Amino acid sequence: MTTHNKTIGAFGEKAVADFLILRGATIIDRNWRIKEGEIDLVALMPTGVIAFVEVKTRRSYTFGHPLESITSDKALRLQRLALAWLVTHNSFGREYHIDCAAVLVAENGSHAIEYRAEVL
Repeated sequence: MTTHNKTIGAFGEKAVADFLILRGATIIDRNWRIKEGEIDLVALMPTGVIAFVEVKTRRSYTFGHPLESITSDKALRLQRLALAWLVTHNSFGREYHIDCAAVLVAENGSHAIEYRAEVL
């Protein structure tokens, strides 16, 4: 991944974190990583449910909608990662869901967020 792509990705993750905070969520983990992969954001929602959030950020639709990059293999990996996070944080058995967010960044720096809750 290039430095430019990492910068765009970090921008998208911060934008989604801010989006969730404005809606009453608390970000409890960011970029949690184990050998199998990474969870972009872990949020405690106002309802008490833990949300594991996959963030996809793009500058255009040239390669399709950002959420189209979440394949069935990626979805299964996210499920395993969520369970691993719950186990390692003594939270196994807590209610959770996996959400996805697409961030489209315009040339002028403005952005739009499409958030899909409980996608898996």
